[in-house]
Amino acid sequence: MTGESGESGLTVDELAGRAGLTVRTVRFYGAKGLLPPPEIGARRVGRYGPEHLGRLALIEELRGQGLTLAAIGRYLERLPPGLDARDLAVHRAVVASWAPDAVETVDRAELARRAGRTLTEDDVRRLTAMGVVAPDGDAADALRVDTGLLRLGVRLLDVPLSQESILAARTVLLDHARAAAHDLSRLLREEVPEADAGAVRSLSAHMQPLVVQALLTAFQRSLTEEVREWIGEPSEDGSP
Repeated sequence: MTGESGESGLTVDELAGRAGLTVRTVRFYGAKGLLPPPEIGARRVGRYGPEHLGRLALIEELRGQGLTLAAIGRYLERLPPGLDARDLAVHRAVVASWAPDAVETVDRAELARRAGRTLTEDDVRRLTAMGVVAPDGDAADALRVDTGLLRLGVRLLDVPLSQESILAARTVLLDHARAAAHDLSRLLREEVPEADAGAVRSLSAHMQPLVVQALLTAFQRSLTEEVREWIGEPSEDGSP
């Protein structure tokens, strides 16, 4: 990432501008330990990279979910070390999924605006197949869009896999997610044996961020090991 000055990295002003925040807010997050310190470049100017920008986006998503700064700090402390901007984007997408399901009806122009890109007819068909959008029978140009899935669906449009492979992968993930949710809910029932709906919801609200983060971290590590085995690289412990 190159700043406006042409040097590698962003100044704090450039970072704040790209994140849509004030410099004061960025410095505040840094002072609270939520944002790693910058690299000190020429003329003792701090330089920030893509990971800082991704971290800020994650922090803002967590704040949008109602977490306090202390809770955000605890969440960030549990993240695996060395996450790059792509890993942070995945965590942000997971955090965004905590919000209640939201389906809105929009026209094609508004869908493209929210997607942040021009959408071809084939793109819309693929998003429909993924369950991200669906036709609205009330109007020819109207589409029902799952706003929580839109960001993920748009990113999948650029994945070099066939539509069939993406849908098959979605089925695998959903099947395993449902199985994990079933086993975890059974464990929660042991903690709340009585049919107390309020207690169940309270426990679920507290556990959901922790469980999602644990599942995501475990999956990322497992997938990394699978890829290393696939391409013949040794694992982190040095075993073949």
